Amino acid sequence: MAAAPSLRRRAFLRGATIGTAVGAGALAGAFATNAAADPGPGPSGRSIAFHGQHQAGISTPPQAAASFVSFNVLATDQQGLRDLFTTLTARIRALTAGGPVPATDLASPPTDSATLGPVLPSDGLTITVGVGASLFDDRYGLAARKPAKLVPMPAFPDDNLVGSKELHGDLMLQICADSRDTVMHALRDIAKYTRGAMQPSWKADGFHAEPRPSGTPRNQLGFKDGIANPDPNDRTLADSVLWTHGGANGEPAWVEGGSYQVVRIIRMLVEFWDRVSLNEQERMIGRRRDSGAPLDGTKETDIPNYPADPQNLLIPMNAHIRLANPRTAATANQQILRRAYNYERGLDLDGNLDVGLIFCCYQQDVARQFQAVQQRLAGEPLVDYISPTGGGYFFALPGVKGSGDWLASGLFA
Repeated sequence: MAAAPSLRRRAFLRGATIGTAVGAGALAGAFATNAAADPGPGPSGRSIAFHGQHQAGISTPPQAAASFVSFNVLATDQQGLRDLFTTLTARIRALTAGGPVPATDLASPPTDSATLGPVLPSDGLTITVGVGASLFDDRYGLAARKPAKLVPMPAFPDDNLVGSKELHGDLMLQICADSRDTVMHALRDIAKYTRGAMQPSWKADGFHAEPRPSGTPRNQLGFKDGIANPDPNDRTLADSVLWTHGGANGEPAWVEGGSYQVVRIIRMLVEFWDRVSLNEQERMIGRRRDSGAPLDGTKETDIPNYPADPQNLLIPMNAHIRLANPRTAATANQQILRRAYNYERGLDLDGNLDVGLIFCCYQQDVARQFQAVQQRLAGEPLVDYISPTGGGYFFALPGVKGSGDWLASGLFA
């Protein structure tokens, strides 16, 4: 192996983890920033429909900027929780539609922060709402209506979650838009109108890289990320791996049209990665770094032909793409819809770059899909260069059907 010995890798990993744990806690502001890279010029004017069978922001192609914000719900009873969801619905409906800001008399607080000016741009804004397993404790009398597959995210063998302040939550907002300031404005607006009903617990900001030079965007390791995503526009495929169905697989009726969301904050130890030979990098991933093609192909859209390489002479058996998606009949229903974002948080206490991936994926069944993939990836060569430090499991609620409907209405029916 061309890189440093395994013991040196582990020592680097331990040192980086110390910096991450502190950076995620109360002292984060002193040593790191949570600012994502500038996603580009001003508002796009693009509008994405809010109403529909499914929430926007799941099968929607990723926008340039995103924030993943976990909240603790403070509502004191079930009625207060209902009021929170109706308020969220009203604010998301207004923010995603855009338009003139309501006038305010001089004696009253402004109805809007004005950070986007007197007319709100729609700017490709989507706000996707998910609920965590903890919302179904004994506070609101909803335990019997919990989505069947919703559990707290476990710690996996290669995780570094000790001391993490970025875990779990009652409620998750995935806020995405074509401009960073639109994402910031939306979060500020929602925080204002829901104050006292929910409190932010942790937040991760990400950016979606431009394709370079074309095709699928790259992650912080320099490789194209998400090439093998299933097509959410394939209705049959989406119904089998993406959307939940009420009354099926033990699910309560109200979950029809929802999806399970996994959020994982994965730090990438890029200083160490950048010292590894290109050949070793490509064999760990299973793809060419320049083109994204599998090692047995010529372009990124080529499908790896594993049966033609039974002795794994071209693509190693422990390559990331081969473990993650073996492409067998038995694993066909384990596909996940990736919707990941890069992140950049400055430096840790040791002066190392704190960069990585906000991994986000959607699926019909977390255990059957994400966890099955994660179990195959345990111990892969790549684990010496990445450090998962936080995240959680959430259930993305069904969509809002029309002006008379609201988020989570079926939960209370």
